[in-house]
Amino acid sequence: MPLAAARPSGLVDHAIDQLRQSITSGEWPVGTRIPTEPGLAAALGVGRNTVREAVRALAHSGILEVRRGDGTYVRATSEISGALSRMCGSKLREVLQVRRCLEVEGARLAATARTDTDVAELRELLARRDALDAGTDRVEFSRADAHLHFAVVRASHNEVLIELYRGLTEAVTDSVAVTSTMHDVGHAELVDAIADQDPERAGREAGHFLDELIDELPAHGISGR
Repeated sequence: MPLAAARPSGLVDHAIDQLRQSITSGEWPVGTRIPTEPGLAAALGVGRNTVREAVRALAHSGILEVRRGDGTYVRATSEISGALSRMCGSKLREVLQVRRCLEVEGARLAATARTDTDVAELRELLARRDALDAGTDRVEFSRADAHLHFAVVRASHNEVLIELYRGLTEAVTDSVAVTSTMHDVGHAELVDAIADQDPERAGREAGHFLDELIDELPAHGISGR
């Protein structure tokens, strides 16, 4: 979506909204270097000071990351995701605990609310995740694993839970990247439990591997990425 020129009032807020829209729409994915300050100023029809203030605000919230001498990069898609992404190193345990709270209930609800389309998507994502697990591209594997977990939550059809979990997207991916070498965890049993419409088993499977990861953290001495 092209950036729109700003209104005469609220220039900084308008610039923030436009930049945020480019990020949340997927036009600028996480990890992307955004246009330069002069380019943004021209596209938005504002001064460079306005752009600078908007970028500073989004960097403060964790959505953007300014790398001196290199440029400004997209770090996260929301404030909560940016904050949790920063916590994945020093507070990985807390991120996993929050994931457990949401994913266990998401799996239980998915087992009762899932559709045949949901099950087909889960099996497709599981196959992709398992195929990547056998390879060497851990970045793509982390994304595929996170996509599978999000699909489980989406299958709950609980819009509030889905939006809460959406805010964890980067934190979930980061936590997978950090822990993927700690424990060889498959998710076929979880998908089968959801397909079988067994909420108790689905919740148990969703919580089991996260409990194991949490229990193993001290032994592996993980304190950062």
